[in-house]
Parts: sequence; C-alpha cells; structure tokens
Amino acid sequence: MSFRFPRGVVPLSVLGTIAGGAILLRDTLVGGTSRYPGEEEIIGRTVVITGANSGLGRVTAEDLAKRGGKIIMACRDMKKCEEVKKEIIEATMNKSVHCRHLDLASLSSVRSFAEEFNANERRLDILVNNAGVMGISGRQKTEDGFEMHLGVNYLGPFLLTHLLLDKLKSSSPSRIINVTSAIYEAGYIDFDDLNCAKKYTHESAYAQSKLALTLFNTKLAQILENSKVSTYLVYPGLSKTNLGRHLSINNSMISGNIVKPFLSVTMKNAEQGMQTILMCALNPDLAEESGFYYKSCRMAPLKKIGKDQATADRLYAISRVWTGLGLEAK
Repeated sequence: MSFRFPRGVVPLSVLGTIAGGAILLRDTLVGGTSRYPGEEEIIGRTVVITGANSGLGRVTAEDLAKRGGKIIMACRDMKKCEEVKKEIIEATMNKSVHCRHLDLASLSSVRSFAEEFNANERRLDILVNNAGVMGISGRQKTEDGFEMHLGVNYLGPFLLTHLLLDKLKSSSPSRIINVTSAIYEAGYIDFDDLNCAKKYTHESAYAQSKLALTLFNTKLAQILENSKVSTYLVYPGLSKTNLGRHLSINNSMISGNIVKPFLSVTMKNAEQGMQTILMCALNPDLAEESGFYYKSCRMAPLKKIGKDQATADRLYAISRVWTGLGLEAK
C-alpha cells in the first residue's frame, strides 16, 4: 500500500525549504540583518545625505531626523524630494528637514550645492555619500563627459566631499560615510580606459566606480589623519532600493514573476540596510577610527585591492584634475 502526501503538503514543504534557504543565503551573502541599538541624539548637528528621497538615503534621513538633527536632503528630483520631506516631517515632528538640489552627474551642480551650503550653513557634522546608479545597460555620459557610473558613484562624491571639507573640519569632530558595494572586490581601475570608451559592460563599470570610491576612502583617511574628521566605508548589504532601476530585470516578465520574488526574500529592506550607516554616523566608540570598512554593524577586512597605495595615489591625482580641483599641493 503506497502512501501519498495530502494535497498541498509537498508544495508547502518545498516552499518552506526554499524560503529557509533564501534567508540563509541573505544572512551569509548579503551581510545578515544586524541592528544598531544606539539611541544617540544629534540635536544641534547638521547632516547632508545624498540620494535622500528614496531607499537607504530616505530611511537614514528619517532616522536621523527622529534623533533631532538638521537634515539636508541632497537630491536630483526636487519634486520627489519635497514629497518625501513632508512625509519625514510628519513622521518625526522635526521641521529641520530641507531639500537642496544636487545632481552628481553634473560637476557644476555639485559646485553650486557646495557653494550654497557653505554660504548658508553654520556647520556640517555628518556627510553621507549615499546616492548612486547601477546597471545602465548602454554606455552613457555625465554632463562633463565621464562614464555615468564613474561620474555619479565616484567623481561627484569626490568633488562634493572636497568642497565641504572646510566646513567638516570647522565642525569637528565630524564624519564622512562613503556607501560602497562588495562588488568593489571584482573591480579594476583601468587607467588606460577609466571612462570605458573602449569596452563597456554595466557590471564592470559599476564595479570600477565602487572600487574607485573605496580607494578614495583609503586615501581620504590619510589626508585627514591629523584632523578630527573621520571617514568610514560602509557596505549596507544587498538591499531593496531603486539603485538598480536601470537593470533589465525590472522590465522582464519572467524576472518579475520568478527572480524578483526570490530576491525580495534574500535581500535586506532599506531599514535593515541602513543599520551600518547609522552605526558609523553615530557610535561614539568609532570616533577615533577612520579609513576602515564596515558591514553588518561591525568592522570587516578590506581586500588588498581596496587599499593599494599606488593605485589610490594615482587615481586621486587624476580625480583632482578631472574635477577641477587641480594638482595637490606638495
């Protein structure tokens, strides 16, 4: 006599196994779901967050607003920024939340933002370089002619950080948080083709841009060694944000019905993803640390490729020229 499972039992058990495996994959591959427990208030402090109208930037802005900070939402889409600003004010009862236009694909926009900020703001305590792009299928250029991933994910934040350094120093102790991706490990700085004009794939362009930001964090910590400005490199984990809005997965019926539901289980939500950002922005125990890499609310080893001194120095020199800062004073 053969035994048959009741109808629905096998499918449910299979789904349970898949779901359990997906959660295990999330915890091992995308960085777990550790939470930052600190309850620090930041009343009287000013925070700039790029890309603050969605995803990690939005939830970070709301959390820091709850803690009493003055929040500057630096965004390209001002209509959306104003909508989100109202939501944050309603949720936190903090009216010191402001929208300022910033398009990281335009160096003139970066300069305009910094000029206005430096003229009108008394201090800057926390700078979160969060905004970015990923998965642009066809090679695109910024307003200044740079490959889009390189321009938005690296050169824009590079210039913004330098233009705000004096304000950060005068407000010290202060902090800079550079949001990277674990994909930096697969990156390669091709000095013969930094703008991917000879060969382009969105995967390699994105990886190069995140490696560039990682090397910048390494170099920046050295530059700021004798100041009270600390810099932190944060991998928030694979999070459900609109960063990959350009990816073809978002326009595929099969991907939409199969792949995206799987990813929704394995990926962190934005609130989970922001925890390490919060830790680096707020934790008093990290005040004396600078230049290190963090994920899942703890320090993590940085691969050799992310701290290669010769590459960091050469890239830094090129970036100063490309962004109009000029050669570094000897």
